[in-house]
Amino acid sequence: MIETFAVVLGIAMVTAGIVVIWHHYWPPAPDEEPREDVAEYISMMVGVLYALVLGLSMVSVWETRSGAVGHVQAEASAAHQIRLLSAGLPPLEGERTRSAVDAYVHHVVSTEWPAMAAGQPPGRRGWDLLNDLRAAGQIPAGATAAQQATLQETLAQLSTLDDARRGREADAADTLSPVLWFGLIVGGLLTVVFMFMFGVRRSFTHVVMVMGLSALITFTVLLVYQLNEPFNGIFAVDSSPFTRYFAGT
Repeated sequence: MIETFAVVLGIAMVTAGIVVIWHHYWPPAPDEEPREDVAEYISMMVGVLYALVLGLSMVSVWETRSGAVGHVQAEASAAHQIRLLSAGLPPLEGERTRSAVDAYVHHVVSTEWPAMAAGQPPGRRGWDLLNDLRAAGQIPAGATAAQQATLQETLAQLSTLDDARRGREADAADTLSPVLWFGLIVGGLLTVVFMFMFGVRRSFTHVVMVMGLSALITFTVLLVYQLNEPFNGIFAVDSSPFTRYFAGT
């Protein structure tokens, strides 16, 4: 990341030096008209490039949030299915499975969600409870065919639960690249600064243009910031899928 910033700054300094040398050795003639068309072209290119960076950032954070929603729903649904399937297991194993899944869901809702909202990883305890849930579903050798079929479906749901949990942990740790943040901030500043390089005669019109552009850029950057952490902020993914299936947990 530091190398990227250094390259960007180095290229900017080189081009600035070229402009200074050009004006020193080949200054414009006194009667030469100002080339505002060049400034307009550069301003247009800055706006287009900034739109690309902004669009890439928005797509990145939105896909992360959408993935988090899908993983949470899949995890809660798999846990609910395991609890329903426990009725088809032998009584002792069924009770152990229900207790284990309730303990897992309670830990996810009461402990992991506040931690993720604070920007912290869920922790190892959830995996230990998931291992307890996996061990609780083991049935004796003399189980009936129906109980063995129920166990197979329970194991399939456990695999879904495991994958969804891994996805949720990855979503909690996945944030926007600092390089894109650099492009958002610097590109936004350059886009607004270029608004001062044109001779707009009406000051009120100029003020409205600058205010509108800066407000829109600020709003979009703040929107990216809110979506950057899927489990925190205004658009945070909550634990409602778990509480909907496990109202008493």
